[in-house]
Amino acid sequence: MAVCFFLMQTDFASSNPGAVGNLLFASPLCVELALWDTAGQEDYDRLRPLSYPDTDVILMCFSIDSPDSLENILEKWHPEVKHFCPNVPIVLVANKKDLRNDSTTIKELAKMKQEPVKSEDGRSMAEKINAFGYLECSARTKEGVREVFELATRAALQVKHKKKKRCVLM
Repeated sequence: MAVCFFLMQTDFASSNPGAVGNLLFASPLCVELALWDTAGQEDYDRLRPLSYPDTDVILMCFSIDSPDSLENILEKWHPEVKHFCPNVPIVLVANKKDLRNDSTTIKELAKMKQEPVKSEDGRSMAEKINAFGYLECSARTKEGVREVFELATRAALQVKHKKKKRCVLM
């Protein structure tokens, strides 16, 4: 998948062209994304760490129609990712945004004394795990999907640029 977009200057002085705080570039930026869906099933717990080396950004996802999946962010996914990718930025993503107000989803969750995950709860979790950002999207309606990949790209590039600024003394 390739993502191409312009990154615009917003709060940097014009005397600093090419600065990467808000990722400024003079020309369009094309980035190729290689996505790995690492499957959340326990059967893959031993294999999943093999996909972590050389990771530039983590899209940590939960489902708005599954409050338990939000709890798993803090209990399972965040500790695992921080162990294997301690300096990799995390973008927390709430999937199935279209189901938050869906009457069938609300009724099914009510049977278990639950409700769809609220935006505030997602933002709170993002703060707890020190995520680079938090977004909500729906694959069904396509709402927010592009923004997820744009933010992931920004997060990866921002961290890569910071790594390049190292000073090495010999």
